[in-house]
Amino acid sequence: MKGIGASPGIAIGKAVVVEKKQPRLTGVILQGESDVQQEVQRFEQAVTSAVAEVKAVIDTLPADDGSTEVLEIQIELLQDEQIISDVVEKITSEHRNANDAVMEVIAAAVTTLHNLDDAYLRERAMDVEEAGNRILMELDPTLKPSDLIVAENTVLVGEDITPMDILSVDITKVIGLVTRTGGKTSHAAIVAKARGIPAVVGCGDALASVKNNDILIVDGGEGALVVNPTPEMLHEYTAKKKEFTSQANALGALKDTVAVTTDGVRVKLMANISNAADLEASFAFGAEGSGLLRTELLFMGRTTLPSEEEQFEFYKNAALQAKQKPVIVRTLDIGGDKPLPYLHLPAEQNPFLGYRAIRICLDRQDIFVTQLRAILRASAFGDLKIMFPMISNVSEIEQAKAILENVKAALRSTATPFNAAIEVGIMIEIPSAAVMADLLAREVDFFSIGTNDLCQYTLAVDRMNEQVKHLYDPFNPGVLRLIQNVIEQGNKHHHHMGMCGEMAGDVTATLLLLGMGLREFSMSAASIPYVKNLILNTSITAAQEICRKAMSMRSASEITQYLQAVTKQ
Repeated sequence: MKGIGASPGIAIGKAVVVEKKQPRLTGVILQGESDVQQEVQRFEQAVTSAVAEVKAVIDTLPADDGSTEVLEIQIELLQDEQIISDVVEKITSEHRNANDAVMEVIAAAVTTLHNLDDAYLRERAMDVEEAGNRILMELDPTLKPSDLIVAENTVLVGEDITPMDILSVDITKVIGLVTRTGGKTSHAAIVAKARGIPAVVGCGDALASVKNNDILIVDGGEGALVVNPTPEMLHEYTAKKKEFTSQANALGALKDTVAVTTDGVRVKLMANISNAADLEASFAFGAEGSGLLRTELLFMGRTTLPSEEEQFEFYKNAALQAKQKPVIVRTLDIGGDKPLPYLHLPAEQNPFLGYRAIRICLDRQDIFVTQLRAILRASAFGDLKIMFPMISNVSEIEQAKAILENVKAALRSTATPFNAAIEVGIMIEIPSAAVMADLLAREVDFFSIGTNDLCQYTLAVDRMNEQVKHLYDPFNPGVLRLIQNVIEQGNKHHHHMGMCGEMAGDVTATLLLLGMGLREFSMSAASIPYVKNLILNTSITAAQEICRKAMSMRSASEITQYLQAVTKQ
């Protein structure tokens, strides 16, 4: 059975199926005002109880446990002012009972997140849904699952196993995790990685055939699940498990090792994050800061724009958590797959090629100025940098920089502290920007290549479209030539050159990108040890030769096969 490898390693154990009861709308309409007020109080008490339950689990964890940050995010979602406000509004204005109000508000937020193209943001839908379910279980205790009894060598199996599911059992007995849904950056996957538990997610409907006490082999590296294996397969995977454990111990020892090639070239490895807690968790994998702080989650799942103060606290927390390590803040990247209903943006036939990201920000300067003020104010507390997304021409950079200078002048006029020399860069994710990188380089301090959109736009492929997504391939020679041009032009202008797309964390691409001249990679934190290990065991001279050979090839498949072969050597 195939899924997505979400936490590397091999586990061999018995299945324990996590079964959950699904809440249903009651259709109850409250009659009197006293009933309404009583229902609001019942909802607020449910939130308080849900928070207390999560805190109780946190209290059982060691201070340096990587799972703590994930549970703290769960508390933030439970206490989210916008969600609470929307639920209370439904109860008071529509006279819905608390159960139905929670279900409808959470469902709306989950739908918004599910429709996103960004895998990380899409997987936040599970976290929002989990927060809603925790509140619903307090409102209706019959929804609470029966206590799981786990024996030694247990593999948890379920629809969507949450961090609380994992941490509410005797975690020392859980050796594997398998889910029907989810992806590499789900918080359950993060907890599994922090605990060193092999995990395979997104197995689909085939997982329904797995029963309690089935013998399972979980291969979190390959994304494979074997149900009731033969003796020969057990022998094979037992040997693989021993080999992986030896390799994992060696990689874990690299956490505090600086990434330097065998011929002495320094490479920075950073993490893509969505909040300060993600950043803290990334340090356990050896991250040297963040090459991408997404800001969209601040604006999503709510009915109004976040205030300047709310944004300031968010960016300030990230700056403080970074402890003087760099954090690149990407300005609001909405539209397309990330609509904000409260902005009432016009419907578009092709939103990915329409009104989005910097185009909206330059048009809606009220939104842009508020965000820039908050980022600049937070820059007084750490090494923040500003990055504009979806740039397609020089004029957009000039306009964005002019607005930024006006914001700086306004802050100076009130003696508000900020870093006047804050670095400004752009995402290179549109082919026009990649082609004229030499012109754009004169306008900014740094580039960061967003390979996900660059590949999608270059190949005219919607990677969410099942009929054409097989054409989406970052190793297409056309895509690689654009990437190479951007890196060469960035280096020529003495900029620091980064990459924050999925390709940055793909070890198949590491040697090729090194050979092109890339010296800053930003990725999912769990990928850092693997990329670092490759860098430590190669020279730039060797990487350049690999790059030369790969760039002479005619197809993505030929290039991929070659790179996979040299990576394994």
